[in-house]
Amino acid sequence: MEVFKEFRFEAAHQLSHLPEGHKCRRVHGHSYRLRVYVRGPIDPVMGWVIDFDEIKQACGPLVDQLDHRFLNDIEGMGISTSEGICRWFWQRLRGRLPGLARIELWETSTSGAVYAGEDETGP
Repeated sequence: MEVFKEFRFEAAHQLSHLPEGHKCRRVHGHSYRLRVYVRGPIDPVMGWVIDFDEIKQACGPLVDQLDHRFLNDIEGMGISTSEGICRWFWQRLRGRLPGLARIELWETSTSGAVYAGEDETGP
């Protein structure tokens, strides 16, 4: 079974490595929507996979680090594409959130990324 919790945050970034003239090379912002999935068995006593509040406790402080910030200034972010932001969350949640299954991030209503740790190397 998979469950998810959704978060929203606003942030700006600049993809200065893109070619001159590319619109994303300029500073711009997004209204991000983040969905964090946890997979596991349903606890027969509690009736759930995980308490949604546990997901909130793990993710909330990370979302707060990005909300209304310039992502290029966030330590450890790397390139702040949707893919990079997903990996940033994954790297910080994988040890704190048992059963972390995947992360979805929308940067617009029609564009985003899904990450499940498939290119992780190491613990």
